Amino acid sequence: MLAITRCRTAALGGHRDQCTHCGHSVISYNSCRNRHCPKCQGNARHRWLQARQRELLPTPYVHVVFTLPRELAPLALQNKQVVYDLLFRTSAATLLELARDPRHLGAEIGFFNVLHTWDQKLQHHSHVHCVVPSGGLSLDHTHWIHTRYSFFLPIKVLSRVFRGKFVAALKRTCSEGKLRFYGDLQPLAHPKIFSAWLRQLFWHDWVVYCKPPFGGPEQALRYLGAYTHRVAISHHRLVSLADGQVTFRWRDSAHKNKKRLMTLPVEEFLRRFLQHLLPRGFVRIRNFGFLANRRRARLLPLCAHLLGSADQSHPVPPLAPRPVRALTFWICPRCGGPMHVIERLTAAQIQLRAPPFPREYAA
Repeated sequence: MLAITRCRTAALGGHRDQCTHCGHSVISYNSCRNRHCPKCQGNARHRWLQARQRELLPTPYVHVVFTLPRELAPLALQNKQVVYDLLFRTSAATLLELARDPRHLGAEIGFFNVLHTWDQKLQHHSHVHCVVPSGGLSLDHTHWIHTRYSFFLPIKVLSRVFRGKFVAALKRTCSEGKLRFYGDLQPLAHPKIFSAWLRQLFWHDWVVYCKPPFGGPEQALRYLGAYTHRVAISHHRLVSLADGQVTFRWRDSAHKNKKRLMTLPVEEFLRRFLQHLLPRGFVRIRNFGFLANRRRARLLPLCAHLLGSADQSHPVPPLAPRPVRALTFWICPRCGGPMHVIERLTAAQIQLRAPPFPREYAA
C-alpha cells in the first residue's frame, strides 16, 4: 500500500524533461513499479506483449479457465505460495495429459497460464487463465495436428481430471508438512479430519470453462493484454470516496454483464484488495509445453514451420505491429515536440524546488 500511495509522487523522486523545440520544461515523478499497482501495469503489459509478439503462431487460439471451489478459499489465503503453485501445476498437467491422449488430440500443446485471485466484487476467487493454440505438435514432431471437433478438449473430462490431480497433490503436500492451518482451520491439521474434508471436494464437479477459438494471432495479441497484467481493480472502476465509503463499478455476469455500483467501508475495501497480494517472488505468468522456457527456442520455430507448410493454401498474413501510443512525457504539451530527460532528481531535491506553501498553511 505504501508503494501504491507513493507512486508518481515527489516521494519517489523524478526527472526533469525539456522540449527540444520550444524549451518547455516539466518535472515528472517516478513510478513505484510494484506489480500490484494499477498505475504501473500498463507499461509492464505493453513490454510483455512486445516480447510475446513473435511467439504467436498463425492459428486460432483457445481460452481455458480452471477455477478452485470456494471451499478452498480460506486454505488458499493461509497458504498462498503452496496452493497457487499447485493450481498452476495441476491445471497445466491436466491440459498436457489430455492433449497427448490419442482419444482426444494426440498432440503436444504449448500454452501460458495467468493467475487471477479475484472476482468483480474483489472477493477471493482463485483461477488461472490458459491461452492455448488450437492444436498441437505431433508426438513425433513431424506435423501439426488440428483439433478434430468444434471444442478443444471435453470440458467434463477436464474438470474431473483437474479435480483429481489437485486433491491428490493437496493431500501429498499436507503429508509432507507444507501446509499451515490457523484460526478456524486448525482442526484440519489432524490427518483424519483433513482426509474427511478433502472427500467433500468430490461432491460436485469443479468449474472449468473453455471458450471456442477467438481468432488468429492479431486477435490473440489484443486478447492477451486483458488478462496478463491485471490487478484486482483498476482506476477507471473507482467512482467516489466520501464519508469513509468507497464506491466502485462491477460487472454482474449473472445478469448479462450489467454494470452495477457497490459501496464498501474503506476498511473492507482495503481488506478485499490486500487479500490478492501475491507472495514475494511468486511468478504469476508461466509457460508450459512447447512454450516452456527450456523448449521454446527449439520447438516454437518448428511449430511455425509446420503450420506454414500445412496452411499454404490459406496463408496467414504476418502479424502487424500495433502502434505504440507515446507516453505523455515524451511529447511537449505546448508544441508537440519531443521531450528529453535532462536531469534526474531525488525526493529531497524535488521538495527543495517545490513552491512554498501559502501563508495560511505555513503553520
